[in-house]
Amino acid sequence: MAKIEMKTPLVEMDGDEMTRIIWRLIKERLICPYVDLKTEYFDLGLANRDATDDAITIESAEATKRLGVAVKCATITPNAARVEEYGLKQMWKSPNGTIRAMLDGTVFRAPILVKGIEPVVSCWKEPITIARHAYGDVYKNAEMIVPGAGKVELVYTAADGTETRELVHEFTNAGVVQGMHNLDASIESFARSCFNYALDTKQDVWFSTKDTISKKYDHRFKDIFAEVFVADYAKAFEEAGIEYFYTLIDDAVARVVKARGGFIWACKNYDGDVMSDMVSSAFGSLAMMTSVLVSPTGVYEYEAAHGTVQRHYYKHLAGELTSTNSVATIFAWTGALRKRGELDELLDLVSFADRLEKATLSTIEAGEMTGDLARITTLENPRTLSTEEFIDAVASRL
Repeated sequence: MAKIEMKTPLVEMDGDEMTRIIWRLIKERLICPYVDLKTEYFDLGLANRDATDDAITIESAEATKRLGVAVKCATITPNAARVEEYGLKQMWKSPNGTIRAMLDGTVFRAPILVKGIEPVVSCWKEPITIARHAYGDVYKNAEMIVPGAGKVELVYTAADGTETRELVHEFTNAGVVQGMHNLDASIESFARSCFNYALDTKQDVWFSTKDTISKKYDHRFKDIFAEVFVADYAKAFEEAGIEYFYTLIDDAVARVVKARGGFIWACKNYDGDVMSDMVSSAFGSLAMMTSVLVSPTGVYEYEAAHGTVQRHYYKHLAGELTSTNSVATIFAWTGALRKRGELDELLDLVSFADRLEKATLSTIEAGEMTGDLARITTLENPRTLSTEEFIDAVASRL
């Protein structure tokens, strides 16, 4: 049978460890037999990022701006142990953080619901979509080890040379310090992305920060969201029968665990990182969550929300059998292929993405799944499959 044609390539960002192995299997067994796959390939594996002084990450983001749709494998953000393990030149920053900053978009993450995998929180009946701001904060921070007694200040030097200073801390001995920043324009883009997505999906928006403690930084987020909503979205929300409200992050957590779901929870960058893992895990598995970065200019980058599954990778290297969940990575590919098909008006490509997702979910609903799901399923007598067996089971249904 003739393969489905593509017009415009996807940006393909390869990654690390076990997800890199899954990435290859998905392409070989689920996509390339049916799609004449066109991609611009970028190897964001840690070794190659180190070899290129991380220029490859910047190149991949620029290509995403140019082509409009990207799909990304999970990658390592190195800590001190990783620097030693891989013999890195330096402790490179998060590639996701770099790409998010360059695209200045918002990350929308939502759980993949499937029969037989019930949420830990019994009252959750609909997906909770985490809208994560994609710029700044701790992901673009500057940090310093303070070796001993001394004073640390924030200093703003205006264009005319005048200075404004704010004392951070008067150190009496050693410690650590970090500085973070954000931009009004990026916060406004974040707000507009959330409100537009809410109108498209007819969902309420909850936004949470900690402005009672961070009276300038977090309060700036709160003010900009309120200004944008009142000026441009309040009437549309009322007509759509949905609402926007702001609350403190701790209050939001308390509300979420008693909610039904079916809303967008907008979070700052780090909050969204943490809460998306909590929400996905409570819905069933970290490997059962979609993630798409959407820029204000309509650029899309699809990825799995989880990490590189280091523990399984080491088992794989030792020749042991693994049972790694590939669903989120499959859905990253289907999301990118569907969007590419929509933008290029390729109905066959859109249909293929739909069919691959259906084949994936029906495999699980038939009782064939990886170990993480087999341990929590409500289906009777599930069959635990290895990493490759699960992808082969999906392929047989596809």
